[in-house]
Amino acid sequence: MGTTQEQPLYSRRQTTRVEAADGVWVYWQCDGRDDVSRVRDLSAGGLCIATSKAKPVGLKAKIDFLVPEGPIRAEALVRHVKSSGGLGLKFTALTEQDSPRLAALMTRLGSPSRTFGNP
Repeated sequence: MGTTQEQPLYSRRQTTRVEAADGVWVYWQCDGRDDVSRVRDLSAGGLCIATSKAKPVGLKAKIDFLVPEGPIRAEALVRHVKSSGGLGLKFTALTEQDSPRLAALMTRLGSPSRTFGNP
């Protein structure tokens, strides 16, 4: 009889995650290195970025979002290393000025796309 690991039927996630469009990018610094990566998904608690540069869990990162909502700067910790080439980062610090811009970005990403001529 083999053992299998069952996935829980609930999520530990306390915040809603939104998928990011191809146009959402971040400039990030971690372990003395700088990089620019596409954001895969985002929540009020953190984000997942596409990168081939794996970093150890627990390492600190500084993040600058490159978005039309304005400057959004955050500090984060590496929480997950994705085998598909990405990092899960948990926010550890976000200023009061950046928080509303992050909320506006999440609202924009969570809204259905609208085209000209459609209300």
